[in-house]
Formats: sequence, C-alpha cells, structure tokens
Amino acid sequence: MHLGSTYVPTAGEVGILCMVTYFFLSVAAYAFLGNLIFSLATHSSVAPEHRISRTFEAIIAAVAGVSYFLILSDYHHMLEDLAKLTDEASRHQLINRSYNAIGQYRYMDWAVTTPLLLLKMVGALRIKPHEAPRAIFTLLAADFFMVLTGYIGEQQLTAAGEIIASQKLLWGAISTAGYVLVPLTLFGLWKRFKDRAKEPERRAYKWMALTTVTTWGAYPIGYLLTLTDLNLNWLHISFTIADIINKVGVAVVLYLAAKKLLEERVPEEAVLPGHQVS
Repeated sequence: MHLGSTYVPTAGEVGILCMVTYFFLSVAAYAFLGNLIFSLATHSSVAPEHRISRTFEAIIAAVAGVSYFLILSDYHHMLEDLAKLTDEASRHQLINRSYNAIGQYRYMDWAVTTPLLLLKMVGALRIKPHEAPRAIFTLLAADFFMVLTGYIGEQQLTAAGEIIASQKLLWGAISTAGYVLVPLTLFGLWKRFKDRAKEPERRAYKWMALTTVTTWGAYPIGYLLTLTDLNLNWLHISFTIADIINKVGVAVVLYLAAKKLLEERVPEEAVLPGHQVS
C-alpha cells in the first residue's frame, strides 16, 4: 500500500513468501549493524592477540550491512512493481529475473568479507603471516577466485534477463576449483599449527572451519537451483540465513574463545560485562 508517496509492501499485494523474504533481508541488515556496534564495543574485551579479529569483524559487519541495505532497497522497489502485476506467470518471472540482478551485491560483499573471515580463522591458531605465506596466499587467492568466477557465472544472462545455462554451469565448475581449495588449505593449516593454540582457540577454529563445508555449501547449491523453475525468494531466504551464520555466528564463536582466554589471565572483576582491559 502507499502511505503518501511511500510504498509499504503487504502480503495482500505481493504474497506471504515475498514478505517473509523482506523480513529476513531486513533482519540481516539490522543484525550486521548490531554486530558492527558490538565488535567495536568489545574490541578490548578479548585477549590482545585476538583484537585484530574484532577489527576484521567490524569491517565484515559494515560491508555486509551496507550490502544488505542495498539488497533490501532494490527488493523493495521490485515489490512495488510486483504489486502492479496480476498475472501469476508475470509475477514469477519478475521475482526470478530480479533475483539475478539483486543477488550480485552478495558477490561484491563476499569479495571483501570472506577473505577477512578466513584471516580470522588463521588468527585463531595464532599463525603469523611469515610462518605460512604460501598457504595463506593460496587460501585468499582461492577464495577470491571462487567469488569472482561465481560472479561472472551469475552474469551469464541474455539482454532479456534469461540465464545462459551452459555458460553459467561452466563458470560454476571453474568457481568450484577455488571452493575446494579453501577447506583443504584450512585442514593443512590445522595439522601444522593446532598444537600451538589453546583449547578454546582450537575449538573455535574447528567450528569456524566447519562452516566452509557446511553453511558455505548453501551458495553453490543455490547457484545451481537458479537454473530451475524454483521461486528464487527461497534462495534469498537461504542465503540470508547462511550469511548471518557465517558472519555473525563465526564472530560470536571467536569472541567467546578470545574472551575466555582473557578471563583466564586477569582478575574476574576486570572482565565482567561492561569492563574492558587495555
């Protein structure tokens, strides 16, 4: 409905699935904003060696937050156009074709945030860059290669917005090579450096690294599902949940581990909630 000159979507006009999608996109934007504030506020509430990870997390939250505000804005405009359509086939076509345009913001986000997520994982094992330069370079290069080639694959569209399936599958296969290298490299780093980390750090590393073969897997599956007749609102929802887990969830895991290390070193009253240690 329109309130003055402002369009406010409702389920009666655009359907319940679109509104649930709108809900998740909004929640994600707010979650990343909250995570940005939390990361900055708790920078000095963790062990000193992990404070750089809080800085990384603040950057991740800021980039992801901006990305989701852009996605939400474009999705809102799409809903305004959708409300004007009555033919079910035309509505389905608009939803799916708009996904290919709106979804590209995620790749630009991932090009910045996923390398930082991987550096957070490396930092959990206290690995210095000069100790494993080749492995760290391979990790970051494979990740960026995966994102860039995946983005190129998503852009395999005709002028009418139709997906060129053969080209998209080709670029998806190329992107998979980078994806496979990421967990393999993380496993190699784990074998080399796990003994130097303390138990909370090892536990955090395992949980964070596990996301690369679990929740990260939602993205290549979704990539393939765009070639089907599935309502792509489901991918918006799935990717949004995965992004929250992979960014906010991973941040919480490492924060709790780093906070526990600090609690073991200083008096209890110095690390109570609301206190900071310099």
